[in-house]
Amino acid sequence: MPRIPLTWLAEHVELPAGLTAEQLAADLVRVGLEEEAIHAAAVTGPLVVGEVVEVTPEPQKNGKTINWCRVDVGAEHNEPGGGPRGIVCGAHNFVVGDHVVVALPGAVLPGPFAIASRKTYGHVSDGMICSARELGLGEDHAGIIVLSELGLDAPVGTDARELLGLGEEVLEINVTPDRGYCFSMRGVAREYGLSTGATFTDHGLPSGDERPAGGGFAVEIDDAAPIHGVPGADRFVAQIVRGVRANDPSPAWMQRRLQQAGMRPISLAVDVTNYVMLDLGQPLHAYDLAHLSEPIVVRRANPGERIRTLDDVDRVLDPEDLLITDSPGGVRGARPIGLAAVMGGGDSEVSATTTDLLIEAAHFDPITVARSARRHKLPSEAAKRFERGADPQLPPVAVARTVALLVEHGGGVAGPLTDVDSRVPLASFDLALDLPTRLVGLPFSADEVRETLRSIGCDVADAGADAITVTPPSWRPDLVAGVDLVEEIARLRGYDAIPSTLPVAPAGAGLTAGQRARRSIARALAEAGLVEVLSYPFIGTDQLDALNLPADDARRRALRLVNPLSDEQPYLRTNLLVTLLDTARRNVSRGASDVAIFELGLVTRPVPGAPGAPRLPGGVRPSDEQLAAIDAAVPPQPRRVAGVLAGLREPAGWWGTGRRADHTDAIAAALLVAEVVGVQLVASADADHAPWHPGRCARLTTTDGTLVGHAGELHPNVVTALGLPARTAAFEVDLDVVLAAASPDPVPAVPVSTFPVNKEDVALVVASTVPAADVLDAVRVGAAASPVGDVVEEVRLFDVYTGPQVGEDHKSLAFSLRLRAADRTLTAQESATVRESIVAEAHRRFGATLRA
Repeated sequence: MPRIPLTWLAEHVELPAGLTAEQLAADLVRVGLEEEAIHAAAVTGPLVVGEVVEVTPEPQKNGKTINWCRVDVGAEHNEPGGGPRGIVCGAHNFVVGDHVVVALPGAVLPGPFAIASRKTYGHVSDGMICSARELGLGEDHAGIIVLSELGLDAPVGTDARELLGLGEEVLEINVTPDRGYCFSMRGVAREYGLSTGATFTDHGLPSGDERPAGGGFAVEIDDAAPIHGVPGADRFVAQIVRGVRANDPSPAWMQRRLQQAGMRPISLAVDVTNYVMLDLGQPLHAYDLAHLSEPIVVRRANPGERIRTLDDVDRVLDPEDLLITDSPGGVRGARPIGLAAVMGGGDSEVSATTTDLLIEAAHFDPITVARSARRHKLPSEAAKRFERGADPQLPPVAVARTVALLVEHGGGVAGPLTDVDSRVPLASFDLALDLPTRLVGLPFSADEVRETLRSIGCDVADAGADAITVTPPSWRPDLVAGVDLVEEIARLRGYDAIPSTLPVAPAGAGLTAGQRARRSIARALAEAGLVEVLSYPFIGTDQLDALNLPADDARRRALRLVNPLSDEQPYLRTNLLVTLLDTARRNVSRGASDVAIFELGLVTRPVPGAPGAPRLPGGVRPSDEQLAAIDAAVPPQPRRVAGVLAGLREPAGWWGTGRRADHTDAIAAALLVAEVVGVQLVASADADHAPWHPGRCARLTTTDGTLVGHAGELHPNVVTALGLPARTAAFEVDLDVVLAAASPDPVPAVPVSTFPVNKEDVALVVASTVPAADVLDAVRVGAAASPVGDVVEEVRLFDVYTGPQVGEDHKSLAFSLRLRAADRTLTAQESATVRESIVAEAHRRFGATLRA
């Protein structure tokens, strides 16, 4: 986002004395430019100009020679009695009489690095003579700053913070995409003037001193495939400047302003083009004239064409990319020398031997620039401005300003100018004078509407009694319809003047059945002690490897993203556990050893052989056939719910040692998901489904055999690979399948019996291979089939015993029963009849016997 130094802004608009960055932010937010950050002064405390009056070299035992210096820092800052300060300095690039920059005790340099008097090398150093790097002005740390070498001169004792621009706050603002003109000091100054009424001076207008076009470097615009009929470029201005010391450093004031704006100074040619871009908003490019061949041709790329850009990357071009090309060997437009408005090419870049330059400023189509920048992942400073809409009247002004700065600071002679201009006149449109009042809800008079539009640069003419014809300014390509102008009127007249009125919520059906069911499931799991989390759906193959998934497992067939957030996680998850386990691992690694979490989310399951999505043109509605093709290419995205339980499920305390979470907790949570929506699940053993333990994994299905999910204890290898506590358990259930199996009919209320409950326990001895779930089903069926009727309220397995009392290869399963009739109090004989029916059913199925 743009950074705004106040002294730079003051060159475009009148600023009041003592204006702070905070007040500037408050003034700009009134016209829609929000504060992003305020960057404090680079240096605080006393930083002054000093004159070296004495230098005494002192060799040290380590072979290093330091200088014991006496520095006059002015009567106000010298030692008591007026004597110069003594300072130890390790640099040797200065002599007596040089003016240097001195940080006195109490100053704080970038880092932060506080300056204080300290004893070193046998002296008390009462301050520091500063280098460029110590002040954040560059990377040079070999020698200290000598002001005469920077072209600066100031009396001893002068505030060096102001001299070097180090004591200034910088405001960073957030610019919305429709206001690209605010990516410049010119644009922000205009908005400040609109906000406060301050006098704005537009330095982007022609001054009359610009060189007339003619006799310059040959340029042609030849766009054979414009996007939406709009040429990729409609103006191209280029001027030759010869004999420039292009690789010299730029002046210190310019370097400092670039640094304040967040850019690194490089060389005179590069710095000047960047400076003018930041100042006026017009991106520019400097070519080494010795490496160019006429004519320059602006054209679309050929299929398979390549270019090596300034970042030394060889890029394959797309036919939509707009190129700047030249014509070596007389072959017209044969060599790409730049990706238009995005980045220049390496073949014509300015080097240490460059003396003759061609300065280019053009106006490019925003859509073309935006697509190329995103296609090649090059969000350059030039692209940011062009894709938001640059001012087509700026190129000749910006070129003239750039050439003047190059000649002033690098010598040389300005040459002829080329201006290829194929712009179309700006479109005008009518605005009904009552439209702002109707849309905004505030009364705006006709004079207020006209005055506001003229203040932003629009030409306004009457179009009858109730309408005006408006021609937007060249720097506002976003103003294309009446509603855009209404927004400007509301913005400049003050959003705070618009009353806040809460709309009345329309009557409707509320949440869908699926939404209500998902909320109920999440609430039930939370009430059961699990915490809901949300994880990113991006994964890498290493995460699938950690789950021990077989090579042919369908969950390894993942959809790869074209532009992943991280190259280490380029795929969309195919199951919910893979990201949920990563969340559990992160919590455990940070000391939360007892974890109970769950997540509801989508997974992506690509179908083998599915067609690819068609590539559609932008800016037009796709046809029904194209939409159907896109829909066919989108992979299924079922909704899942998954949970992970690790560590203690019940905490330890004076009541006991607590209880560790195990596979039964995961199975219970999965069954709870189905119970909430009224679906009965059947649990059966599954000995071969990663990442679960082969002996402690339940396969969950509906009563008709449809697979719903799995639950149980994770495989020890998976637990080890993820660094989770031993015996960690997990479940994952397909919510779409569960909800599809749920009855759409409302659940009728069941009357609550007022008669007392009878409690019975029954312990059944069965073979150890018989699943407890099957025995539980037999208990329920047997109880319901008893002569007494279905009087069972609850059946719960509360004990499992193996040992000599029940015999080898057998186990005892003890169930507690809650019995209650709706119309009477059950007798002891009736309860015994229920127990006998249960034993009979279990014996018929499994040969079960009642434990003595």
